[in-house]
Amino acid sequence: MPKEHTLKQKREVIDSISSTMKSAKAMIFADYRGLTVEQDTELRRALRKAGVEYKVVKNTLTRFAAKENGLEELFPYLEGPTSMASSDTDPVAPAKVLCEYAKKFENFQLKVGVVEGRVMDADGIKALAELPSREELIARVLGGFNAPIAGLVNVLNANIRGLVIALNAIAEQKQEASA
Repeated sequence: MPKEHTLKQKREVIDSISSTMKSAKAMIFADYRGLTVEQDTELRRALRKAGVEYKVVKNTLTRFAAKENGLEELFPYLEGPTSMASSDTDPVAPAKVLCEYAKKFENFQLKVGVVEGRVMDADGIKALAELPSREELIARVLGGFNAPIAGLVNVLNANIRGLVIALNAIAEQKQEASA
């Protein structure tokens, strides 16, 4: 029977993983086996820069946390070395960074992802990674709002320009007639 101290430590880890699962907009699980220390450091740096939390997790403890959160669909994927990348703010960021590094490092393999409570396989993660970032989508929406306004300004300017040209022509005709 494990000691009470050991059980308490494991419960803390389970609670930590469980709270991450509850708060995360996206979580991606990957097999990091075969990465060198330099590659792992590069991956962690990129994830940190993107605001993504990354850690290596124990499969058995992750299963307990998944069960607490109703994510039993993860169980078949929790085999072998497993790392978890999660973000509470951007559901696309973990997928983008991990897919980029999965292409870059052939040893790094995506297992499964959870986005907004939905479990998706590696192909779903890759499709998610191809979505534009949040900032890009906001820029597109604002650009869409800006286009009609810019068109209206151009139309109004054209009318005023036309009026100025017509007034100049009338002024020139009157000058020629008086001369």
